[in-house]
Amino acid sequence: MFQHADYDFTLASGGRIFFVGIGGISMSGLAEIARHDGYAVAGSDRNLTPRTDHLVRQGIAVRAGHDAAWIDQFRPDLVVYTAAVHDDNPELTRAREQGIRTISRAAFLGWLNRHFQQIINISGTHGKTTTTALCALILIESGIDPTVHLGAELAEFHGTIRLGQPSGVMVSEACEYMRSFLQFYSTTAAILNIDYDHVDCYSNLDAVIGAFAEFADHLPDNGVLVVPAFDLNIREMLRQLHIRRQQAGRMMPRICRFGAESDLTDGQKPDFYYSDLAYHQGMPEFSIWHDSRLYCRQKLQIPGCHNMLNSLAAVACASFSGGTAEAAAKALAAYQGAEGRFTLTGEYRGAQVIADYAHHPSAVRATLAAAAHLPHRHTWVVFQPLTYSRTRILLDDFAAALKGCEKVILAEIYSDRETNLHDISSRDLAERINNLGGHAVFAESFSKIRSYLDLVVQQGDLILVLGPEDIRNFADQLTGRINPLI
Repeated sequence: MFQHADYDFTLASGGRIFFVGIGGISMSGLAEIARHDGYAVAGSDRNLTPRTDHLVRQGIAVRAGHDAAWIDQFRPDLVVYTAAVHDDNPELTRAREQGIRTISRAAFLGWLNRHFQQIINISGTHGKTTTTALCALILIESGIDPTVHLGAELAEFHGTIRLGQPSGVMVSEACEYMRSFLQFYSTTAAILNIDYDHVDCYSNLDAVIGAFAEFADHLPDNGVLVVPAFDLNIREMLRQLHIRRQQAGRMMPRICRFGAESDLTDGQKPDFYYSDLAYHQGMPEFSIWHDSRLYCRQKLQIPGCHNMLNSLAAVACASFSGGTAEAAAKALAAYQGAEGRFTLTGEYRGAQVIADYAHHPSAVRATLAAAAHLPHRHTWVVFQPLTYSRTRILLDDFAAALKGCEKVILAEIYSDRETNLHDISSRDLAERINNLGGHAVFAESFSKIRSYLDLVVQQGDLILVLGPEDIRNFADQLTGRINPLI
């Protein structure tokens, strides 16, 4: 088992844990899991939101703002902090002055998943939330009682987590940001795809591939690695993993591949593959095969070829922890998506409004391709880039992904963890798109976006609102929707 100094401690039942940045999408879920496991939990956040209100209703004390006094009052045994919290945070400073152990969110999740007999960690640049949710739902339908940690709200869980049988099976997203997934332990791991992303902590694509190889290397020799058969970056990752294992005198984990019937590896079809793909009202319908035997015939309620592939990965991961074909068919057919993943928020001026966390050029392409299969007249894309560094480094890729749209309305870049060192703006992206022959405008505010939509949107159109939670909240404002999950 992979060892790390942050896991070399025990915390007795009833121990006290304080979460700095408790309102985060991952931190709030971890706080709930910790409370369910018998720990006394409290936390702080600079902003109180419906998510922190939910925690208060669960009996978790949440303090507004950051103050050393919170540590003095709660007297925790352990302090957990997010990557957005800096070393000069007053709660971290006070905890360290008093000799209280402090660990990152990733280290805490890594410590937590070591309490389970089977751990399914699902990684990849794109598709983690959907695949994790589907894998968990297949296991639940199969009679398994997993604990689940998601990066988005899911209607079936009424939030971001599911509390299952202690020490049984845990299913979790494993994010590569700041190499946090290197602190996790898995018995089954999935790498859905590899793209160049998180440019603020990876210098190039090679560095990303190397990090995923290291993540896979943390699998035990009898572990399972689920990967696509068609991704060239995955092939390079596997080559590096093989070298690592050879040098260490270790066996490769079991490799389970998914993809199309024609995605051959050494002349062999993938372990799980699809065939007979068709679209009905924009939704994919296809057959799933396992070891060249028909597993199930499937129709999804979520659009896009990428979601079909996410479904295959979820079926594969679940199969190694008791998931059945019958359960897979039922769970996949019922799934309607996690919050912010191609979410229909309602209508505006007769147009359907869909919000999606497409924050990378590849994700933008996948979402646009999925939307193209839906019945509609005109498509209006509202896009907000996430982080200055990603926008600057991937500017040309974003422009290429968006240049074919009928019209793109760009909101200013959103970032809660960076300063704009390079004076990059969404204006630059609009100019680049237009230089490529596209049609983009920059809007200085959300009210300007709404005013523009008022001029052009007609009955039967489609409005795609793409990007981080900031712009997806704007989609809710357009339709008057209130997120029912928090």
